[in-house]
Amino acid sequence: MSEKIIARASAVIDARKDYIGGGMEGYAVLALLNDQGSPTASTLTISKADGINWMTFIVDLSCNKAARAKADNRASVCLASSEYNITLVGKVELITDPDAKKAHWQEVFKVGHGVDYDAPSHGIMKFTTESYNLFFADPYEGAKGDL
Repeated sequence: MSEKIIARASAVIDARKDYIGGGMEGYAVLALLNDQGSPTASTLTISKADGINWMTFIVDLSCNKAARAKADNRASVCLASSEYNITLVGKVELITDPDAKKAHWQEVFKVGHGVDYDAPSHGIMKFTTESYNLFFADPYEGAKGDL
C-alpha cells in the first residue's frame, strides 16, 4: 500500500517542478532552523526532483535560507493542498559546482531571479529525504516511514 502512496506523492512533486503561475500550488515550503534553533519556513519552486527521494531549489547564496542551511542542515519540506499533505524530513546541502548548477537549472529561474546558472551569486540547495509522512484525502489514505 505505501508504494502506491509514495508513487502518488512523487507524481505531485514532479508536477510542481519548474512551475510558473499564480497561487501556492506550484511551491514547496522549506523549513530550516534559525540561529536560535527556531523553525523558519520559506516557499520555493522545485527545480528538479526524484519523487520523494530528493529535490533541488535555486537559491541566492547570500540569503537567510543559505546561511541557515550552512549552520544546520536539518530540514523539512511540505507540499499541501486540500487534497493532500506531503511532509518530508531530511537534510539540505548547498551546491555551487558550475556543472551541477547547470544540470539543476531551469529557465524559469532566469526569469524569476534575473540570473543564469553560471551566476556566482546563486546555487543549488538539495534536499534529501530521510523520512516521510504522506496523506491523501480522496481516497483517504496515508503512509509514513523512513527512506
